[in-house]
Parts: sequence; structure tokens; C-alpha cells
Amino acid sequence: MTALADFPTLDLVARKIRARTVATSQRTGTPHLGSCLSCIDILTVLYFHELRLDPARPEDPERDRFILSKGHAAPALFQVLALRGLFPEGWLDNYGEDGSLFGEHPPVPGHVPGIEAATGSLGHGLPLGLGMALSARILGRGHRVFVLLSDGECNEGSVWEAAMLAGAQKLDQVTVIVDYNKWQATGRSNEVLALAPLADKWRAFGWDATEVDGHDLRALAAAVAPARPSTGRPRAIVAHTVKGKGVSFMEDDNNWHYRIPTVDEVRAAREELGVPA
Repeated sequence: MTALADFPTLDLVARKIRARTVATSQRTGTPHLGSCLSCIDILTVLYFHELRLDPARPEDPERDRFILSKGHAAPALFQVLALRGLFPEGWLDNYGEDGSLFGEHPPVPGHVPGIEAATGSLGHGLPLGLGMALSARILGRGHRVFVLLSDGECNEGSVWEAAMLAGAQKLDQVTVIVDYNKWQATGRSNEVLALAPLADKWRAFGWDATEVDGHDLRALAAAVAPARPSTGRPRAIVAHTVKGKGVSFMEDDNNWHYRIPTVDEVRAAREELGVPA
């Protein structure tokens, strides 16, 4: 686990994951690159700073749980898990090939260490996370459950049904992080449905909601740290992010929801990120 004050290391880790995710997209023809890049700082803070886990014991019953509900960002999560030591980085060499463990979305648990739920059909991650939290309460375990949602995913009614249940059950070991990059597949999130004010909506459902810069590593670390004292309320962190963050020619350009980079674009992205080949 990275030391609390070692934010330069976290920044380097995030840049490395971005570069690898861009390169993998080009090599394998995997889309959703913009959506991956917007949440990499969040994933970095969780896996290299906050989550209680032992890479050598990925099934430890006391581990913290993380669910990538926005399953289309799985290419970034796979890079994070490999770099964190959940499985050898060489496993990713056959990404997307016949027989590979890795595709566009997280596989069924048990196939890839560190994957807690098969996601991709949006709106399911939070209900699954609440089930894990209720199970932990029944069993008397103290692990925390983190769920990463996309802003477009908050269009799903199942998200708000789960939000009401969490509030009613006072599931304060649950933390939702919304990757609020302001885009969906077909347009601006707040033009498709009226999400704003998003934090206020979570508060209205009984959550302790905060807003942060989703690319400020220190702010993210402070936001996900255990609440002291416990509020008795689940927590929602609305992380304001930029789709395609870290690569200037991809930032806030929704074409990168589906576009695949060229070899030259991979090279340019790597140079901008300051990460060697």
C-alpha cells in the first residue's frame, strides 16, 4: 500500500495506467477509452492508497470490496489489478484474443483475481454492493464496499431503488463514487436526463454526499478515507472528471467513447504522459 503522503508516486502510477490503457486499446481494438481515462485517478487512489486488500490473498474474507459498475471501463481496471499485483502483468498479453480472460467488461468472479462482479449492464453494481454490505453486517465483518458508477448510469432506476435501500438500512460501510465526466454515449449527461444537481439527489435519498475534483489525488484520498465518527449514512462522492483525461487531444471529446487510437496517437499520448515505452 502506498504511503499516505506519497502522492507523487500515485501520480506516476496513474500516468502509467493511462499509457498502458491507451496502448491496449490500439492493440486490441477495445473501445470506451475516454470512459477509462476519466476514472483512472479514482482507481489509483482506491487500489494504491485506500482499499484494504492483500494481493497474495485476493479471496480474503476481510478484504474491502470494489465493484466497477461502469463495466465498460474494465480495460483500465485490468491494468490497475495487474500493476497492484493481483495477477501477473503478462496475463494481459493476449487481451481480447480467443481464450483470453480479458474482454471489454469484467468477467464472472473467479476468473480474474480482484474482480468482484461481472458488470457492464448498467445499474447493477450498486445493488450487488448493497448485498455484500448486508452480508458483512450479518456475518459481523467490518470490510467496506466501494462502487464506481458512471454519471450516465445514474439514469437507471435500479440505482435509485438501491440508494433508497441503503439509506433505510443505514449502510454506512458503502461508498459510491460517481465518475461525473458529463458525457454519455450519445450526448451530454445533463441533456439526456436532468442529473444536476447530482449531489443533492443523493442527499435527498439519505446519503452523506460530497463533491470533489476527480483528478485531485489528495482530494480523492480525503474523500474516501473512513468517516470518523460514523454518520450512520452511506456515502456518495460525486467526482467531477474529464472524459479522456490525461491526453489533451482526447479530453472532453466524446468521439473517444468508441474511437480506437492509431499507433501515432499512442506514441503522442505516451509522450504527453511522460511514460517510457
